[in-house]
Amino acid sequence: MTAANSAPAPLDRIRVGSAPDSWGVWFPDDPQQVPWERFLDEVSEAGYEWIELGPYGYLPTDPARLTEEVNKRNLKVSAGTVFTALHRGPGVWDSTWEHVSDVAELTQAMGAKHLVVIPSFWRDDKTAEIIEPPELTGEQWAHLTKGMERLGHEVRERFGLDIVVHPHADTHIDTETHVERFLDSTDSDLVNLCLDTGHYAYCGGDSVKLIETFGERIGYLHLKQVDPEILADVVKNEVPFGPAVQRGVMCEPPAGVPALEPVLAAAQRLGVDLFAIVEQDMYPCPPDKPLPIAVRTRKFLRSCGA
Repeated sequence: MTAANSAPAPLDRIRVGSAPDSWGVWFPDDPQQVPWERFLDEVSEAGYEWIELGPYGYLPTDPARLTEEVNKRNLKVSAGTVFTALHRGPGVWDSTWEHVSDVAELTQAMGAKHLVVIPSFWRDDKTAEIIEPPELTGEQWAHLTKGMERLGHEVRERFGLDIVVHPHADTHIDTETHVERFLDSTDSDLVNLCLDTGHYAYCGGDSVKLIETFGERIGYLHLKQVDPEILADVVKNEVPFGPAVQRGVMCEPPAGVPALEPVLAAAQRLGVDLFAIVEQDMYPCPPDKPLPIAVRTRKFLRSCGA
């Protein structure tokens, strides 16, 4: 076989980026996290062109300042991120919208078109204490789905952005059953999915199957892998997500699951342009750890054709 025909098929519909998460950033301000300037310097050095905003307030929130900072590093913004608790009903709408509109305004100003929406955790994200039942009632499911449709409508009308809902460990949209129920209960014109390959595997799901079954609902990708041995212990002992991350459950590709080559190939077959943003959860982490991993990960994704 010659070198020419052993190269992977180009994934020309996939736009690869990274995010503050891959630098151990989970909060707007935390002494265990690298300064935002270092993140921007290193994500550019690692060879990425696209970034997400991360937790609102981590990067500068003044659009002119942020534009100057990303432009001088040849970076562009693919999306903003918000957390919502819409399953709690209409009473949380006003506070939710106040937060969402701040993030959406900055996202729009940066030229991005997507808002990644993460459902609220049923555990406390710092103490891991269970604060809500892991299963929603029928009424709560109705609040969640109708609330997301309303959010999708308002965000598009006011900011021209599309929402993509992110199934996430220790939230109410996590397993294959919950993800399919959510998709079956929401309007594809208003709500689509940010498929996070690591979180979906963490919760027992098959990313390729989801792409092939619900392809028209896949609006965005987060790329990450889980270490199957650590995951097995996490599942067996019911370890919360935060402590599981500290154990290294999210690992550097291609060491974990799911294999990213078939996921990317399945996404390419959809025939639409998709962002694929690398997110390797590792909060907290030593400040010198992220850059070498980011460089190797970008090299690996190039070897896949992305």
